[in-house]
Amino acid sequence: MPKLKTHSASKKRFSLTKNGKVKRARAYKSHLLNGHGKTTKRKRGLRKGAYAASANAATVKRMIPYK
Repeated sequence: MPKLKTHSASKKRFSLTKNGKVKRARAYKSHLLNGHGKTTKRKRGLRKGAYAASANAATVKRMIPYK
C-alpha cells in the first residue's frame, strides 16, 4: 500500500496524545489582545489547550496519519 500524504496545515495545528485524543489550540488568540479586545481572564483561558470534538477527531486523525 502506498504512503499517505500528511495534510500540512493539520500537522501544524493538531497533535495526538498518547491515548489517541486530538489536541488543539483555542481560537481567538491572535488579534486584539491588549487593552480593548479581551479581558485578562479570557486571554488566560485561551492559553490552555483543548481537545478536538469527537465528531471531528476521526477526520483529523486521517489528515495526520504518522503523527
